[in-house]
Amino acid sequence: MRRPARLFAAAALVLAALEIFFLHAARPLENLLLDAFVKQHAAALAPDPDVVILDIDEKSLAIMQEEAGRFPWPRAVYGLLLEGLMPQKPRAVVFDILFVEPDTRSPESDRALVEAAAPHANIFFPMVRLDPAADAKGPRAAELAPLVGLVRRPEADPEATIGLVPPMALPTALWRGGPINYLEDADRIGRRYLLRSVVRGWEIPSLPARVALDLGFPVPDADELILAWRGRANALPAASFGEVYRDLTSGSPARAPDEFTGKIVVIGASAAGLGDTKATPLSGRQPGVEILATAIENLKNGRHMRGAPPWLPFGIALALVAALFAAFTRHVSAGRSAAGLAAASALVLGASWLAAGQLVLLPVLAPLGIAWLYYAAAALADYLKERRARAEAVAMFSRFVNPHVVRKLLERGGLEGEGRTREVTLLFSDIRGFTTLSETRPPEEVVDILNRYFTRQVEVIFRHGGSLDKFIGDAIMAFWGAPLEDPEHAQHAVACALDMADELLAFREELGEAGAGFDVGIGVHSGPAVVGLIGSDKRREYTSIGDTVNLASRIEGLTKDAGRRILVSRETMQRCAGAFDFVSCGTYPVKGRTQPVELFEPRRKP
Repeated sequence: MRRPARLFAAAALVLAALEIFFLHAARPLENLLLDAFVKQHAAALAPDPDVVILDIDEKSLAIMQEEAGRFPWPRAVYGLLLEGLMPQKPRAVVFDILFVEPDTRSPESDRALVEAAAPHANIFFPMVRLDPAADAKGPRAAELAPLVGLVRRPEADPEATIGLVPPMALPTALWRGGPINYLEDADRIGRRYLLRSVVRGWEIPSLPARVALDLGFPVPDADELILAWRGRANALPAASFGEVYRDLTSGSPARAPDEFTGKIVVIGASAAGLGDTKATPLSGRQPGVEILATAIENLKNGRHMRGAPPWLPFGIALALVAALFAAFTRHVSAGRSAAGLAAASALVLGASWLAAGQLVLLPVLAPLGIAWLYYAAAALADYLKERRARAEAVAMFSRFVNPHVVRKLLERGGLEGEGRTREVTLLFSDIRGFTTLSETRPPEEVVDILNRYFTRQVEVIFRHGGSLDKFIGDAIMAFWGAPLEDPEHAQHAVACALDMADELLAFREELGEAGAGFDVGIGVHSGPAVVGLIGSDKRREYTSIGDTVNLASRIEGLTKDAGRRILVSRETMQRCAGAFDFVSCGTYPVKGRTQPVELFEPRRKP
């Protein structure tokens, strides 16, 4: 598993690097998740009470219908509002209403606004930044610079032109402001506000940036601001424009005379019919005036969202893949690995949520997706490998043990692999009279008889839980105690030997005259043996080797000399003396041993 896991891990990290640093295919999903976090944190924050919206809402449209007719209203309305508002000494008044064209039908209305605004240096008006394609037809930047506050960089082109439309309804002395360019991402949701745009070396501060600069707030050295929201959509501090206007112009104001003292007042529209709504992380229809107010509030308080550096989500992907790689190479189960990854995913998501509360946008879906993809690939490879191993185990052991033992082996996880010393009982069974039989019968008949006999005896071995080691010519070698532990291996082997003798008699009756001289000798011995997959790299077999095996074979050879069909060693007899009766057959010298071996004939208890 180590090599596939390593290959999958390398592929996963390459994919993570491509996605996080270059492709950004998961960004739409990342944005949706981060928007949910941002919205949740924003709902728990109280908006800044010093940034107040004078809201042209539905109520204002109804009130002003009587005062000034349908919207858009004459500009004198805003002049009268300023005359009543400015004595309260607001810190700034920021219009989110465009005055790009003079009112040719009522120029006196424009003059009323100009006369009300002229004495004050803290009133700001928006401008329109045209598409960069229109820059070629715009006014010269050098001429605009002193009028609208353009910043000339050292590399500025003196002949540059800019597609910028100032508030042409007002004199140049009041061109204090900047563009209100709200930036939408590819999913049509706005999360950023432009701070400045640069055209051939000329900086154009946005309206929030111009307000911040004039009021002494630091402006980040960046072209745009990722907005940090407070409160809910349509819930920022606001007063109805119509109500305030009616109160200020009534001659006997009823509202607090310091209602707007020291506050930044943003004048704009939230009325649905006026169409100034945008999609933001807080709402699919948030008034544009709230977005402008939020940008100003962010600069005022020096708080805004920041994107986490790309190496951080890549580091998360690296850590998750490394942990999974360690789990798979150490043979941790797929279920436990999945549970661990699920727990890690919850922690990573929690970290992203906490980071959003600290004004850091930490995208984690890409690293989590990569980690789960790696898990799926590695788990599938592990499953396929296990299935192949199971198939190989079934193919190998179905020849040697009964299906029940095969199932037990698979449940346990397969073989132990290399040979290990185990306490086992060996059984050797050799056919007597087979040479005479083969000399008097055609080869095909001999093979058929032999196969039928082996089939019957192997079924007996399997029935008693034994493992068939091999056929050696016309002999059978079997053992008990492996591959599954069997504390009663000696008893099961002796019971098998007795049933094999009974099966022999039944088979001889089936053969009739041909089976007259057909007999077997069975030798059984218990002791330690090395059991496992033994052989070369190209071919291995599950077998047992050692002195116990040799002695069992020698005991089988002594059955003819002792005139007995079954002989067992003292070691076997002692392990199952309570289950059978044993008759001592004396001691016999054994080749390769200095001491003779005492042998016994087992019999079933009456």
